[in-house]
Amino acid sequence: MALLPRTARDFASAQYWERFFQQRGPRTFEWYGGYLELCAALHKYVRPRDKVLVVGCGNSELSEQMYDVGYQDIVNVDISEVVINQMRERNAHRRPKMSYLQMDMLQMDFQDAQFQVVLDKGTLDAILVDEEEATLERVDRMFAEISRMLQVGGRYLCISLAQAHVVKKVVGYFSREGWMVRVHQVSGSDDGAAKQQFVLPVFVYVMTKFKKIPGSVLQILEICTEEQDKPVRVESAEQLVEAIKERQLYALLRSQLNKNPSASHVSLDLCDADAGKPRYTLHVVDSPSVKASRNNHFAIFIIPQGRETEWLFGTEAGRKQLAASAGFRRLITVALHRDQHYEGMEGIQAELSGKVMELAPPGLPSQQQVPFLSVGGDIGVRTIQHRDTSAMSGEYLIEDVKGDNMCYFRRLIFLSNRNVVQSEARLLSSAAPRGQKKRKKDKKKQASGSTEAPPESAGQAIDRSYLCCEHHKAMVAGLALLRNPELLPGARLSVLVIGLGGGSLPLFIHDYFCQSHVEAVEIDPSMLEVATRWFGFSQGNRMKVHISDGLDYVANLAAAAAPAWYNAVMFDVDSKDPTLGMSCPPPAFVETAFLQKVRTILAPEGVFVLNLVCRDSLLKDSVMATLKEVFPLLYARRIEGEVNEILFCQPHPEGKLAAPELVEMGRTLERTLRRPGRAWDSSYILSDMLKAVEIV
Repeated sequence: MALLPRTARDFASAQYWERFFQQRGPRTFEWYGGYLELCAALHKYVRPRDKVLVVGCGNSELSEQMYDVGYQDIVNVDISEVVINQMRERNAHRRPKMSYLQMDMLQMDFQDAQFQVVLDKGTLDAILVDEEEATLERVDRMFAEISRMLQVGGRYLCISLAQAHVVKKVVGYFSREGWMVRVHQVSGSDDGAAKQQFVLPVFVYVMTKFKKIPGSVLQILEICTEEQDKPVRVESAEQLVEAIKERQLYALLRSQLNKNPSASHVSLDLCDADAGKPRYTLHVVDSPSVKASRNNHFAIFIIPQGRETEWLFGTEAGRKQLAASAGFRRLITVALHRDQHYEGMEGIQAELSGKVMELAPPGLPSQQQVPFLSVGGDIGVRTIQHRDTSAMSGEYLIEDVKGDNMCYFRRLIFLSNRNVVQSEARLLSSAAPRGQKKRKKDKKKQASGSTEAPPESAGQAIDRSYLCCEHHKAMVAGLALLRNPELLPGARLSVLVIGLGGGSLPLFIHDYFCQSHVEAVEIDPSMLEVATRWFGFSQGNRMKVHISDGLDYVANLAAAAAPAWYNAVMFDVDSKDPTLGMSCPPPAFVETAFLQKVRTILAPEGVFVLNLVCRDSLLKDSVMATLKEVFPLLYARRIEGEVNEILFCQPHPEGKLAAPELVEMGRTLERTLRRPGRAWDSSYILSDMLKAVEIV
């Protein structure tokens, strides 16, 4: 006979357990670990003087070990006569005060309120194998017997793998009876015997019997995890199930990393214990191609605050490159979240050391020192300058962060998509964020990172010569397609920009094309205030902002008796719908009828420049086909390391240019823009921007 049952229902059969223990003999069978794994939870809720009933005791050593450390008033019951006889014989002389009784726990012979504690290790899981009516009726009878035999104030301790249907049944029954339900994750259940049997963690439900108050609907549900000894209150059974599920998924993730070190990309959030908000985001990157040596098994890389969106840290490909260049077979990158306080690199190391070691690669030598790495050895600086809420864009914030070479950058972040920088500008070197100019004695405090800045920080100077966003640089380079010599920067140039954001793009065109007339259209009035107050934007004779829906504004221009002609029309507008496969622009901006209106307001030799961000390949192909219908001449410039693709559209195909011509036109435009006495970002080379342009 095989020891395993034919079906899960056999676990509830007395005949199965009789055969099981006859076949197994006196060899101990432990479900869910032994005393060493469980003692921390047991000692919290079982006092040495308590009278304890162990239901479904089997031949586990748990009762014996509890007896040996002082819990001597223990009664054990099991449905199998075979195992009860075995256990009586084993303990008759060594543990004379402990009793073993053959009994069906659905109908026991004990008096009411006879016990202070009922202990169940795996028995409920063995009975509650499904949610069929007959099974649930058996479980109700089991719970009713336990309730009958426990005194008020007594505790039912149930050790379980905490499957969702089991948790819901436990919570539903005992909360209706007015009991308090607390769930503990068993510390150390990932080690030893429990680890050998189960990948999933073990939990202990602690149900405390209160006197039932008629009409009361009070529910007391709590959870204690390995990291938190203090119970955390939850509002519903669903929340409790979700909290347990998170721990189970984490255990599965650890198992996956141990079994398959070169598995696909793995990431997880570690949350603040009190508020429950994400505090760290961890990405596990394996580099099996790195040759193993004594000291290159494992390292932790702390991403400086504010730099988590950079390609090297914010993309899977970038993190793989980082891991390979660092030379470690497993690298965990750690991103720090806004609105969290950090006590410098040493504080982060102390906080994370235990948790990251749970994610160490298999075969890590014992006592191996695991290095914590970063850029420049610190955790960076993030200063939150302003928070507000827009009726259209939701919550947003303005933050200053320290980048490479001690430069500071100002960013606009929409909290609905907090990992995307909506707008960015470089602060002038003399305008490092106020609140970051610290005396030496405050250096440690500075290292703690995210801070709130004083209100006067809005007046810090913006470097208007610098375009932070690569796609903005490409969009400006597209103006080289205006081949008419009269449209060089010294001549009148009419530009329409849909989407203002922080205003960097229209501001750059205004400043460097000195006779240009720029109109920006922005649907969200809050963004005009943001651009003006925080990003150095201003209106004037050559710069106007219209608060309007870009669709309506273009449609009204096209419908006019004498439509205005623009030398360039630029779309840099994001979608507010995160469910779409295209985040920029909204789909309505690339429909045929609307693109025809854009062509109507574009000068014959003008250029329509579109920032396209589309992850859906089929949708992208459709957009490209629609653009080609309206604008037969179409160039594309992909932005390296980003999803953005800049499209340059012109109405007449006969104007097609070869790559060398495009590059030369870029050089010509750049020579004109680099006028004496005007700042220019030396890393911005227009001709390089046009080298990678492809004709679609």
